[in-house]
Amino acid sequence: MTRSFSRGLVVAAGLLAVPALANPDPIHVKMIPRADARWILIRQFFEKNNAPADEYAKDFLIAADQNGLDWRLLPSLSLIESGGGKSARNNNIFGWGNCKVRFRTTREGIYQVASRLKNSILYKGKGSVDEMLWTYNPRQEYVQQVIAVMNRLGPVVPVSAGAY
Repeated sequence: MTRSFSRGLVVAAGLLAVPALANPDPIHVKMIPRADARWILIRQFFEKNNAPADEYAKDFLIAADQNGLDWRLLPSLSLIESGGGKSARNNNIFGWGNCKVRFRTTREGIYQVASRLKNSILYKGKGSVDEMLWTYNPRQEYVQQVIAVMNRLGPVVPVSAGAY
């Protein structure tokens, strides 16, 4: 009895250690209005590039908003790193950890990477997207490429960013 009780505590502790943002709150995903300019721009952006990541447009927005990231950063990184999911391995559309990091789902990867970009000691305190990108990949061409894709995606502050 004591042994099974101890194992139960270990399992419960393990479940509590799982990051809170690993999976989105389905209520929040549904709450992003379809008229949100950012959602429309992300979907069109991926569709124009024949990228399967268009189905995650809401997740990109929620993950960015929850972590205070520029809404264009995550979709842009995914387009550059995996063609927006075309060549993703291990559900890792961002090439995180040199593509060696495995995520259970692409959705989990979006939330995990967004959380790391906000909370990791490597990224904490980076005031600008440029500084964050230098940490992500310190090649000048890479930083310029991501910024160029972000600018193609849309304006810094869209006309009707969703509030949910």
